[in-house]
Amino acid sequence: MSNVKLAVIFYSMGGTNYQLAKWAEEGGKEAGAQVKVLKVEELAPESIIERNEAWKSTVETTKDVPIATGDDIQWADAIIFSVPTRFGNMPSQMKQFLDIQGGLWSSGKTVNKVVSAMTSAQNPHGGQEATLLSLYTTMMHWGAIIVPPGYTDQSVFGAGGNPYGTSVTVDQDGNMVDDVQAAVKHQAKRTVTVAEWVKKANQ
Repeated sequence: MSNVKLAVIFYSMGGTNYQLAKWAEEGGKEAGAQVKVLKVEELAPESIIERNEAWKSTVETTKDVPIATGDDIQWADAIIFSVPTRFGNMPSQMKQFLDIQGGLWSSGKTVNKVVSAMTSAQNPHGGQEATLLSLYTTMMHWGAIIVPPGYTDQSVFGAGGNPYGTSVTVDQDGNMVDDVQAAVKHQAKRTVTVAEWVKKANQ
């Protein structure tokens, strides 16, 4: 059994990335990891959120999910990020969370964290791969070890074949077009496995 500590950190407006995070939690636990599911702090004004029923619903649904902090980054051996795309980039909520970890970065506490990422968009070419790459750019500066799914399992093809990380297209009603549950769980298990290798090597 793995003794890897996995943090699944998400931002979700319509609920999709919260669901991806929960599937990643399942996969991580199946791989033997100790898992925390955490959200980043919401930055959007309440007046904007109130105008969007799906957004309001997600805020309510996730109200008891702990907000991620730098302490969670230090705790984790592995981190899976899950974010929607915003014009081909990660959302500002996730960007701020990463940006305020400068103290951890400067003291070397982000080095060799094993990381992977997932995303969603309203169409297949809505910036899914670019969003993952934008997040991975920060991880390179952290000195983290990036673990993409690649084509390491048939489930990746079934989920649309994104080697950078599981990505899902969501229709206008907020429903996932692709069946990505198996791919998410595979990605989580792969991340935990690599983190276990890294952890053993450093013991």
